Amino acid sequence: MERRPGVPRLLREINDRAALELLLASGPLTRGQIGEMTGLSKVTASQTLSRLEERGLVEVVGEQAGNRGPNAALYGVIPSSAYVAGLDVGPESVTTAIADINGEIVAEVTVSTNGHGDPVTLVHNAVVKACRSGKVALSRLKGIVIGTPGVVDPRSGDVKFSFDLPGWHEGSHQALAHDLRRPVTIENDVNLAAIAEHSEGAARGVDDFVLLWVERGVGLAVVLGGRLHRGRSGSAGEIGYLPVPGVPLAADVKAVPGRLPALAGGLQSLISAEAVAELAEPYGFAGGSAADAVRAAVESGDGGSAFLDELAHRLALGVASVCVVLDPTLVVLNGEVGRAGGGALTHRVEEAVAAICPIRPEVVVSDVKGRPVLRGAILAALDQAREEIFAS
Repeated sequence: MERRPGVPRLLREINDRAALELLLASGPLTRGQIGEMTGLSKVTASQTLSRLEERGLVEVVGEQAGNRGPNAALYGVIPSSAYVAGLDVGPESVTTAIADINGEIVAEVTVSTNGHGDPVTLVHNAVVKACRSGKVALSRLKGIVIGTPGVVDPRSGDVKFSFDLPGWHEGSHQALAHDLRRPVTIENDVNLAAIAEHSEGAARGVDDFVLLWVERGVGLAVVLGGRLHRGRSGSAGEIGYLPVPGVPLAADVKAVPGRLPALAGGLQSLISAEAVAELAEPYGFAGGSAADAVRAAVESGDGGSAFLDELAHRLALGVASVCVVLDPTLVVLNGEVGRAGGGALTHRVEEAVAAICPIRPEVVVSDVKGRPVLRGAILAALDQAREEIFAS
């Protein structure tokens, strides 16, 4: 019988990966539990754990009492075996989080941009400061994911254009990787919010959903079959340009390198934070941010109904357009305005969509704790770091 060299090694790699993935997903487990859940024999499970211990990836973290005989050792992934960084970059500040391989945050730092538009200097200083805060050497970062507004070219990895970040342009991606001496990923911020929603939020377990982000800017993330849909040029989800009835078309939108033209029409002119704040004034909810106005309307009960009804009608124009094309399982509202509306707003959006198209979508508010973009960046970076560990 012909022998196949390399098969034992391949099987060892498969077993090691299966055990490590299980420990990352389920937490500390005994050798017997790992064997049962992976289908490995006790001997093979022991050999697998020994190899992972030798690689500095797992360790004994406790004991589990048994019915008979000695207590069984509990094995867990060593948190410090790898670290990742996630960044949420905006026009005025950058927030950076450092997490261990288990996804636990060890440091989170926000720094002002101080009008500094150079992405390399900005990101370098932010990452270094966060690493120092978490007492993590920069060299130990196995994944860095940066969330930015605007369109990211899926081929080059660069920000194609962003109105808020004019300094981010072609070549920034390569320059960042060169400066930090490790792979860097730049991703659209709303796409990262969708990653967090799919993993830990309202869309957990839902493979077909859209996330509508309503804040200073307006964006949409599309997840189909459990995967982000970015489109050929990375522009999928630029829903602010959507033509809607009664609103001028977005005019003069020629792409200028490094710049996303300001929108003078389209859906953005109806549901951006600025538009929502203007809408709130005649209803008596002026004086604060758009999110403050929406929150006040919700808290006022019947006194805020007319304003919320009008806002829901505006949001429904975008949601209905998406639903008649994709018919998603779920629509998630996120961003400051979306979160402020809560159930009072999502119910109204459902009703408004059903009134203008043959689909009544399930609309919910985001359930991600903390900063959704930042959390999505951390989760995306963890996927990269774990894949590198699995493959090594």
